[in-house]
Amino acid sequence: MKALGLDFRSANRLVSRLVQVTTRAQSASTAPCSKQFQPRFGLLFDIDGVLVRGKTPIPAAQKAFRKLVDSKGQFVVPLVFVTNAGNCLRQKKADQLSHVLGIPISQDQVMMSHSPLRMFRKYHDKCVLVSGQGPVLDIAKNVGFTNVISIDMLRESFPLLDMVDHNRRPKLPSSPTVNHPVIEAVILFGEPIRWETNLQLIIDVLLTNGNLSNTFETTHSSHLPLLACNMDLLWMAEAQSPRFGHGTFMVCLENIYKKITGRELKYEALMGKPSELTYHYAEYLVREQAVMKGWRSPITTLYAIGDNLMTDIYGANLYNRYLEERLTRKSAQTLAHAAVGTGTPSQVERDADVDCSWESELASPSATSCKSILVCTGVYNPHTEVPRDTGQCLKETVFHGHRDFHFDPALVEPGSVVRDVDDAVQLIFEMEKFATPV
Repeated sequence: MKALGLDFRSANRLVSRLVQVTTRAQSASTAPCSKQFQPRFGLLFDIDGVLVRGKTPIPAAQKAFRKLVDSKGQFVVPLVFVTNAGNCLRQKKADQLSHVLGIPISQDQVMMSHSPLRMFRKYHDKCVLVSGQGPVLDIAKNVGFTNVISIDMLRESFPLLDMVDHNRRPKLPSSPTVNHPVIEAVILFGEPIRWETNLQLIIDVLLTNGNLSNTFETTHSSHLPLLACNMDLLWMAEAQSPRFGHGTFMVCLENIYKKITGRELKYEALMGKPSELTYHYAEYLVREQAVMKGWRSPITTLYAIGDNLMTDIYGANLYNRYLEERLTRKSAQTLAHAAVGTGTPSQVERDADVDCSWESELASPSATSCKSILVCTGVYNPHTEVPRDTGQCLKETVFHGHRDFHFDPALVEPGSVVRDVDDAVQLIFEMEKFATPV
């Protein structure tokens, strides 16, 4: 300090001022950064009708996702792709999204309709019949099941059961396979290719209590556990109008069973949007991402972006209602409602269906709200200026939701209606006063 011509006291005063200036500068530079890099919200993206139409990317998708990464290509907000698709593994869907969006997507950011099946460990060692298309055996094993039979395997063992298509009927007399294992549960992953075959064999399994060597028994008051993923009645591909989804197949199955037995088909669990269980699991994945990023601020708000009033919007609003009411309801009952997806009091006793090791994660969300945003690029597409108030229109809408979900106009009323996913992201950033870091 003497070299600068300062005495001891002057030097101390200078050092003190430098410390103050430096501290203020650091505070000014780190405060906004901290705010930017500590998001308190997470995003839930539908895929079909929001990011793609069939295999064709929606132009706004890449533009939207450029806003969600920093200069290093790292996501600045935790997000999960929540799709009702169930015909492939998560990694394949992540690869497809990476190609569409031009940004690396991890399988940990992808939630298929069947992902919550990981929680139903009580069935993982049972002999289960799986229905759907794609690599259904691999999908079942990937989520934890160890003893799996496909519809095709069942048909090969019992060739006389599939008789609708005359060209597929056996040409020579045949006998059922001896010592075929008794089926203990049925899982519906998604719409199959040959509906008549799957409908016939699933009904056979339900009415013979899993032993196809038996004859139909229509007087039993119950049937094997049935777990279903993806309840979409309709979905949007490249065609101008929506296409049949797995929900349409389920309508067929339910009505055939009731026509034969006179009783309602019952589900052990319903997964995929709009089931609350799906949003529980998605919120858990969002929190996991925040932890991996080292973000300590709790995720208090979820934004669910979708194109379907009956699944995306209904489900987000249903979960929001759960979040609002969860503090005044018993946690065990609340979780039981979410597990079966319907939220009906008659299902409360089924809380044991969800493995206890997952209960602490799913019953304790950090989010306090889930806000729905409807885009006009998929199932909902008015081809007109974005409406400001759709309330009256929605009240007159035919309910396309699953049989076990009750129509409530409030649940199909979107929090916001925007043109496309890019507008949705922009709206969220404005609402959260959030800026993408440079």
